[in-house]
Amino acid sequence: MIIISRKTIFNPGSHGFYRFFSWECIIWLLASNYSYWFVNPFSINQLIAWGLLVISIYMVLAGVIMLKKGRKRDNNRSDTALYEFEKTSELIETGIYKYIRHPMYSSLLFLTWGIFFKHPDIELLIISVLSSLFLLQTANMDEKECLTYFGDKYSAYMKRTKHFIPFIF
Repeated sequence: MIIISRKTIFNPGSHGFYRFFSWECIIWLLASNYSYWFVNPFSINQLIAWGLLVISIYMVLAGVIMLKKGRKRDNNRSDTALYEFEKTSELIETGIYKYIRHPMYSSLLFLTWGIFFKHPDIELLIISVLSSLFLLQTANMDEKECLTYFGDKYSAYMKRTKHFIPFIF
């Protein structure tokens, strides 16, 4: 994760800085719960976990598809903390982006809680809450970057959409 996050790990003003710590929490959850993945497959916590994991997969697929369809790269974007796929020149407001601003982070949020519910305990509850807080901060920092780049258009977009869950949050 350090290698993947090398552009942002030492830049607390970047959304990638907080995303790195969320990923670390998710890895911790996965390392702690991997042995419970298929234990008691029809228990309530397993059913909740699988439901959240399916939603996670949907969110990431919907987000990637819309990014590929609507993205136009801007090679003039000078923010070195951004990866190439993040350097878009037009705001995407269709598909899943019509309802939420952060389907990729939403996917990670559902992934976090899906893994937690595989075998919930107090330690992993704390890690899951931390991961969620890091994701919320990631989204907040990303929005600051988008407001800087897209301006009033992004501000209006924020008023029409939710962070992670359509119509709710």
